[in-house]
This record gives sequence, structure tokens and C-alpha cells, in this order.
Amino acid sequence: MPHKLMSMERAKPDTKTIRPFMLAIAGDSAAGKTTLAGGLVEALGEDRSTSICTDDYHRYDRAERKELPFTALNPACNYISIIEQHLQLMATGQPILKPVYNHDTGALDRPRLVEPKEFVIVEGLLPLHTKLMRSCFDVTVYLDPPEEVRTEWKISRDTKTRGYAREQVLAELERREPESEEFIRAQRADADIVVQFAPIEGRDDPPDTPLSATVLLRPTVPHPPMVRIVEDTTAIHLKMMRDDDERPVDALHVHGYAPDADSRQVEQRIWEHIGLDLPMPSHLGALGPGKRSAPLAVTQLILLHHLLSTQR
Repeated sequence: MPHKLMSMERAKPDTKTIRPFMLAIAGDSAAGKTTLAGGLVEALGEDRSTSICTDDYHRYDRAERKELPFTALNPACNYISIIEQHLQLMATGQPILKPVYNHDTGALDRPRLVEPKEFVIVEGLLPLHTKLMRSCFDVTVYLDPPEEVRTEWKISRDTKTRGYAREQVLAELERREPESEEFIRAQRADADIVVQFAPIEGRDDPPDTPLSATVLLRPTVPHPPMVRIVEDTTAIHLKMMRDDDERPVDALHVHGYAPDADSRQVEQRIWEHIGLDLPMPSHLGALGPGKRSAPLAVTQLILLHHLLSTQR
């Protein structure tokens, strides 16, 4: 289906089929996609949300890819047409038989049946690669950490959970770089929201200080009224700026070093503006046992505002 026709199809009123709210989270390997998406799923509840990863659509297992002239970041290494087909089905409330890529073993496992629920969160390397994919989503996000930050995240993850040596991870990053530039980072231009977690240059914060976040809110979708939400706080500031392509954006700077009480006040304001008579989910911003990031929590709350706001 052409991407314009897909957008029109999703806009049609239909009382027979539940059409889910579709959210995409794109970014390079170890950019934080799963952490961000996992917090949203936990907040929404598994009874209301479905989460899928486009990395499951790899054409080749890990052993086969070693013999190929391209990496998993290359569209040629993925079933792009099947991703497009499955996103269209999910966006119109229909189930899919999704392939499964096992990140622990590198094998292609049995496919599984996935039923769309009220909210569908799609994360992965290439969910915004084509116009047809993008037309399936209500809101799109690109995670854009500085390369030095992402490199350390990838080394930590792949050495601790996937059995790689540090030298292997660095070699793979170097091999992937041309395709990362051509295919992954190219998606940044098409995202409604761009998020960068990074330390603030020139600050000498303690080692356990959470990374700050810059959240770029493009005027392609309506966003929470951040001007009112950030009033009278030093935890966050908002300014208008020009993005890399000279387009105007609202840039929300969330300070990782801010006092916890100030950050939680802003979080509560965003939650209250969503308009639900429910307590704010307590796990937002979780990075692991005993570790919390207020900038991550604020980012998740902005996305929850898009997902849950009664004004939508």
C-alpha cells in the first residue's frame, strides 16, 4: 500500500476494528531503545500494550552474517518489505506472525503470533527507514546519544550479556560505521522527537550523576505544553533553536544533576497534565536495581503524554 494511502486508511473512522496508537523508537545499537520502550510498556501494562522489535526481521543469523559484505544495519540484511507489511497490519488492528531473532544466541527462532493492543511500541534499528513504515506511526522518536557514550554502552552490554571481548565490540563498531551513517542516523531527520542523553560539557559532576538529556520537540505533532510545565524550576529549561538541518525546534534540556525533589516536581506536572486520575507510575526512569535517571523519566513521561493524553 502506498504511504499516503496508508495514512488515509488509518484516519478513517472504524467502529469494528480497534486501531492502536503506534509509537516508533529508532536508533543505533545500544542507543537505549529497549530501556526507553521497556519503561513505557511497564507503565501502560502488558494488557494494554504490545512491543515489537524490527531487529527480529534479520534475513540471516549471526553465523551467516560473518560471511556477508554488509552488516545487520544494512536494509539488505533485513526483510524490509515484511516489516512494512506487518506494520500496516498492526496499524489497522490486525495480528501478525512475527519472526524472532535471538540476540543471545544469534539464531533465528520460531515466529510467534502478536496481537495488537491499545498501544503498539516498535523499536529497532530501522523502523523509520521507508515512507510506508513512517506512515504507520502516530509519533516517532530517534535516540541520538554521542558516539562516545553509545560506544561505552555497547561495550558494557555486549561484554556483560553477549559474551564478546572489548576488542571484538570495537572492531564491530568500526565495521558498522559506514552503514550506521548511511542508514541508521539518516532516520533522525524524520523523527518527531529526537532524544540525546549525554554529560554536560564543562561540568565536573560525581561519577554516579545521571546523564542529562536534550529532547528536541519538532512541530510535526502536538506536544505537551512544556512552557507552562517548566515554569519556576531549575531542573529543566526550554528554548527555541535551529536543528542541524536549520528547522526550528523546541529544545528541552533536562539536567541530570538537578536536585531530585525539583525533578520529581516537573515529572508530576507532566503526569497531571495527561489528565488521568491515577498515581504516576513509580518505576519511570529506572536504569536497574537502585539506579534512576530523572531525565529518562521525563522523556518517558513526554511519550506517555502522547500515548495517554485525553486531549489526543
